[in-house]
Amino acid sequence: MRTAIIGAGISGLTSAKMLNDYGVDFTCYESSDRVGGNWAFGNPNGHSSAYRSLHIDTSKHRLSFKDFPMPEEYPDFPHHTQIKAYLDSYAEAFGLLERIQFENGVEKADPRPGGGWHLRLQDGSTDEVDLLVVANGHHWDPRMADFPGEFTGESLHSHHYIDPETPLHLKGKRILVVGLGNSAADISVELSSKSLQNEVTLSTRSSAWIVPKYAYGLPADKYFVTSPHIPLKWQRWFLQKMQVMTGSNPELYGLPKPNHKFFEAHPTQSVELPLRLGSGDITPKGNVARLDGETVHFEDGTSADFDAIVYATGYNITFPFFDEDVISAPGNVIRLYKRMFLPERRDTVFMGLAQSTPTLFPFVEAQSRLLAAYAIGRYEPPSAEEMERIIDEDHALYLGHVLDRPRHTQQLDYFVYEHQLRTEEIPTGIARARERAGTAVR
Repeated sequence: MRTAIIGAGISGLTSAKMLNDYGVDFTCYESSDRVGGNWAFGNPNGHSSAYRSLHIDTSKHRLSFKDFPMPEEYPDFPHHTQIKAYLDSYAEAFGLLERIQFENGVEKADPRPGGGWHLRLQDGSTDEVDLLVVANGHHWDPRMADFPGEFTGESLHSHHYIDPETPLHLKGKRILVVGLGNSAADISVELSSKSLQNEVTLSTRSSAWIVPKYAYGLPADKYFVTSPHIPLKWQRWFLQKMQVMTGSNPELYGLPKPNHKFFEAHPTQSVELPLRLGSGDITPKGNVARLDGETVHFEDGTSADFDAIVYATGYNITFPFFDEDVISAPGNVIRLYKRMFLPERRDTVFMGLAQSTPTLFPFVEAQSRLLAAYAIGRYEPPSAEEMERIIDEDHALYLGHVLDRPRHTQQLDYFVYEHQLRTEEIPTGIARARERAGTAVR
């Protein structure tokens, strides 16, 4: 089965490694001149959201690929340059670079009659493939907040933030950071350093539970393990009761009360944000009501003047190489069986399209095993009708408890997902493939 992979970030590299292991004929098309995608700081294709000071929020113990551990000498929370070096080593160790065409991304993918895709590439050439692996990432197309009015100061999305000097000079300024995810926390902490002489305000609509990176001297995510044998709602109930011990309630630091329970939205991981709030270096605020020149009015009736706004307001899930009437994700919603297959298409597989708690790299590694089995005909997905039914079940399992926001449409629990894929879905799909092959022979 002639196969193409779009993108050489973590999802594309992991897909390429497994397809290579299974002897699949494939080419990986990458629009940049390097591997790493989001973790390639300063990526020429504009798809990296890494800022200069960024350290990974998931510890190396949870982030490592199972078949390629991170170096022992890495710290618990590596810098983005170390993650990039790790991905470079991964690509070199498994001979992937020779299968990647750099600076030759897929500009257009058109479905062929009867299945498969016609690809138009960056260099003007074309390719015909039977299977298309979509691994273009979902943290590169910034989503801006839509507040009434107009702000006349400077503004940017966190995707474009590099440091206090780039792309905006953010020293001695009145700065509003909008959002309360990990990027908002990191950027607020950095910009609120007294050495920069800024006045930083942090505004949030839904608020967020703030979890520590360390607990009892170890990375806190080492303790985060969910069981596939106990209902997730029971496990969430227990964690909600235990959160009081972690000091994760944002109200303790002056932020608004969350409009959701613990783990009904993605928590924010930060050691320094509570300290900066408690030290008065960051002013906490609720949601923005409207913009008026350099003045920002908040829903609590207060207002303040600002020189710059940093919007840390998330991303759109975008597939620029597909026509919208072919494949799209309006409102960040796309119905995928096991977060991989469109029920109506058997010639397309999506990789890494999830907000996987607590880890992404091993999540994609788990998906890649199913991808490779499918590419060689060893795995067969169920009928479209069965896919739709199970998609609804999985949505209820992973999304039924979370806030209805574009940020949470791809939320899932890694441990439950990986166990189900390994012990149920792949064996069942192998049996389906064998049955289909036997039927074809008869």
